[in-house]
Amino acid sequence: MDTMTPNDTGTSASTGVDHVTIAPSILYFGTPVALLSTENEDGTANVAPMSSAWALGDVMVLGLADTSHTASNLETRPELVINFPAPEQWPAVERLAPLTGRNPVPGHKRGTFRFEPDKFRAAGLRPEPAELVRPPRVAECPVQLEARATRVQADAAEHFRIIEAQVLRVHCDPRIVVPGTQHIDPAVWSPLIYNFRHYFGLSRELGHSFRSETRRPTPGTTRP
Repeated sequence: MDTMTPNDTGTSASTGVDHVTIAPSILYFGTPVALLSTENEDGTANVAPMSSAWALGDVMVLGLADTSHTASNLETRPELVINFPAPEQWPAVERLAPLTGRNPVPGHKRGTFRFEPDKFRAAGLRPEPAELVRPPRVAECPVQLEARATRVQADAAEHFRIIEAQVLRVHCDPRIVVPGTQHIDPAVWSPLIYNFRHYFGLSRELGHSFRSETRRPTPGTTRP
């Protein structure tokens, strides 16, 4: 990978592009969307979307808001399933986005989020049993990782919870697996990408989050 060295004018020597200094409200530079299945205190299932997930070997590192219901669940009941939806499933993800499993709704979420005890039903998704953990898998997701949170800690600013989750079992739609191997075919699998609160596959935009600050009509649709 070539290194870009700024010249004295602040222009990148390798590209000739003049950069500007900005202060974006978010830093979602294209990350995969995951649906986290966890267990509520009463034994029911909670499922919530998130977009800060990455892998270190067989450990998934997850970032959740400090006040999220999912983070609270994992602090006391560490089992979970990390489900990765396909791009065409973005509407189901967005149906989950304004919901919370916490009742009453926390003060900072009131007016934007609403309590929903059965998120699977609300999103039009189907739970299916996991094999090694108590929370269910999301049946429609092509990739499902059964896992156990081994560490839950605050970030440096204490605004988020950083979860390290050991992956125990991987389930995949056979159509995305290279036949006769243990490998996911990257030419077939396409994750749902969250790019500055807009949803993408690995090509064109598919839609945007209800919290997007840069909304525009989705290609192929008209705005009322």
